[in-house]
Amino acid sequence: MEKAKLILALDVDSRDQALRVVDQLKEYITIFKVGIQLFTQEGPEIIRLVQERGARVFLDAKYHDIPNTVANAGRMATRLGVYMFNVHTLGGYEMMAMTVESTRKMAEGIGVRGPIILGVTILTSIDQKILESEMGIGRNMEDEIVHLSGLAKRVGLDGVVASPKEIGIIRKACGEDFIILTPGIRPDWAGKDDQRRTMTPGEAVEAGANFLVVGRPILQAAEPVEAANRILKEMG
Repeated sequence: MEKAKLILALDVDSRDQALRVVDQLKEYITIFKVGIQLFTQEGPEIIRLVQERGARVFLDAKYHDIPNTVANAGRMATRLGVYMFNVHTLGGYEMMAMTVESTRKMAEGIGVRGPIILGVTILTSIDQKILESEMGIGRNMEDEIVHLSGLAKRVGLDGVVASPKEIGIIRKACGEDFIILTPGIRPDWAGKDDQRRTMTPGEAVEAGANFLVVGRPILQAAEPVEAANRILKEMG
């Protein structure tokens, strides 16, 4: 399996903050996550600005809407040239299938390689109690994640976003070529914050993750470059 890659979450409020981080760390990290916080403030322009600096963008929009709406969003993400984006698997088979198809057609139409499309399973802030009492899902956490990952694979998604705790069961159910991107990564020297199902970078790589997303342990570090290099070293 190809060596796991580190993605830095640009969970900041403005383009100036985001671009300072990219300029500071692009020598060490080549993929940056633009999530709904930054995208809501700055719009598509922030994606172009990050790409102009030679970096790739993971658009973490977690699309979840009626099939036609998400399929059209996938087309626009492709036109923006993002490296990867994600959708919620709980949006259902038709939503994901239409998004895969519309993204493929757009990529072919403009002559580019289409983005990696990942399915969000269960957020890492959710635990078994929340899954049952608030979301009304009767399966246990592992069974639900295997179910949603299998659905994502059947519909043609490239992989899933899932807690590092579930890497093993997803890999067993979906195979070695299925991409697993894991948030909820917390080095021993960083706090867990609002993440419940976490692992250290080394543990996640050992478990079989393809991509690790890290934000606050680097962004809030006194020396972000040093923090990034500590995580990269732990990843091996």
